[in-house]
Amino acid sequence: MLTRTFYIFMITVLLTACGRQQTDTPTAAGCLEEAEVALANDSIRQGETLLRKAIQLSEASEDWHTNYIAHQRLAEALSQGNPEEALRLMKQALTVYEQHPDDERNHVMLLDYAGTYAAQVAFTKEGPYDEALDFTNRAYDIARNSQMTDLVCQTLTSLANISWAKENYRQAVDYARQAEAVATADLRPGTLQVLARSYLSLNMLDSAETVYRQIEPGDDVHMAYIVQSNLAKIALRRIGATQVEDSVAEAFAQVEDFYYKALEQKDEYYQETLRQEMENQQLEYRSQTYRRTLLITIVASLIVILAIVLLIRNRMHIQEQEKRQLQQEAEHQKKLLHQSNEVVAFLQNFILERTEVIKKLNQSGDSLITLSLHEWSEIERTLNAIDNNRFANLREQYPDMTEDDVRLCILTRLGLSNRTIGNIYCITVSAVQHRKLKLKKDVFGETNPDVTLEQVLKS
Repeated sequence: MLTRTFYIFMITVLLTACGRQQTDTPTAAGCLEEAEVALANDSIRQGETLLRKAIQLSEASEDWHTNYIAHQRLAEALSQGNPEEALRLMKQALTVYEQHPDDERNHVMLLDYAGTYAAQVAFTKEGPYDEALDFTNRAYDIARNSQMTDLVCQTLTSLANISWAKENYRQAVDYARQAEAVATADLRPGTLQVLARSYLSLNMLDSAETVYRQIEPGDDVHMAYIVQSNLAKIALRRIGATQVEDSVAEAFAQVEDFYYKALEQKDEYYQETLRQEMENQQLEYRSQTYRRTLLITIVASLIVILAIVLLIRNRMHIQEQEKRQLQQEAEHQKKLLHQSNEVVAFLQNFILERTEVIKKLNQSGDSLITLSLHEWSEIERTLNAIDNNRFANLREQYPDMTEDDVRLCILTRLGLSNRTIGNIYCITVSAVQHRKLKLKKDVFGETNPDVTLEQVLKS
C-alpha cells in the first residue's frame, strides 16, 4: 500500500512538472491580450506582429471568437496607413463571424468598422461610397432593432462621416444631430467633432464654434489638437485671413507630423524595452526549463532507484520465502524419515523378538547359552532380511573376519548385554569388552575410544 502511494505521488509530481511546461505554450487569446497592451503603448509594429500570430493560433485551435477579434484589431492598427488592407481584414472578420456567430453587438461593430474603412478607401481613390453605406446601414438597422443605444450613436456618427466625405454636409449634420441625441458620455466627443466639422464645411462658423467648445477632450491629446486647430481656423475665417488660415493649417500639419514622429520614437523606445524584456523572459524561461528538467530527472531517477530497490527487496523476500518453504519441507521430510525409521526399527525388533533364538537368548538369564550352527545361521539370515543384507555385505567387505568375529558382530547388533554375550562364549564381561575393542581396532580400523562397536556397525 505504501509503495503504491509513493508511486502515485511521484507520477503526480512528474505530471505537474510537465503540465507547467505545457502552460508556457502561447495561446491565441494570450497573444491577443499582449497585442492590446502593445497597441495601448503605441507600439504599432509589435501589436501587428502579435495580432498576426493570434490569427494563426486561433485558426489552428479553431478559436473563432479570438480570430475575428484579432482581424478587427489588426484592421484598426493598419487603417491609417493602409485602408485597403484594413477593409480586407474587416471583410475576413465578418466572414468568420457570420460562419461562427456569437454576440450580436460584435456583429454591429464589425459592420460599422467595415463601413468606415470602405469609406476611407472610397475617399482616397475618389470612388463610390455604396459599399461603405451598405455596411454601415446594416450595422445601424441591427443596432436600432436590438435597441443598442450606444451602437446606434456610433453607426449614426459613421453615416455622418460618410456623408461628409461625399460632401453632403446637410445630411452629415442631420446624422450627427441624431447621433448627438442618443450619445453616451464616451461617444459624445467623437459625435460632436463630426457635427462641428460638418457645420464648418457649411461655413456655419457660430454653430461650429459652439459645438467645438462643447467638446471635452480630457486626456485625449489628439482630440484637443483637433478642437484648438479648428477654433483657430474659425477665428481666422471670421476676419477673412485666408492666407493666414492656410499658414496656420500648415503649422498645425507640422505639429501633427511632430506628434506622429513622437509616437514613432515612443514606439521604437517601447520596442527596445520590449526586446529587453523578451530576452529576460527567455533567460528566465530557459532557467525554469532547466530547473524543471532537473527536477523531472531527479524524480525519475528516484523512481527508477526505488523500483530497483523494491524489485531487489521483493526478490529477496521471495527467495527467503522459498528458502523457508524448502526448510519446512526438509524438516517435514526429516520428520517423516525419522518416523519411518522408528516404524522400521519397531518392525525389526518385533520380528527379532518373535524368533525362537532371540526368545532363547532373552530367557537364559545368567546360565550358559549354547547355540547350534543352525541357530546361528537362522539369526544371520533373519538380520540380513531385515537389515538389507548387512552381514552378507560385511562378510564380502571384510573377507578376513573369522566366524567368531561375525558372530560377535551379530550379538552386538542384537543389542545383547556383555554378560549375555559372555555366557554364550563362556568368558567374562571384561573379556567380552576386550574382544570388542580388538575387533573394532583390528578389523574396522577404528582407534577412537569414544566410538563403540555398536556405532561402527550402525555406520
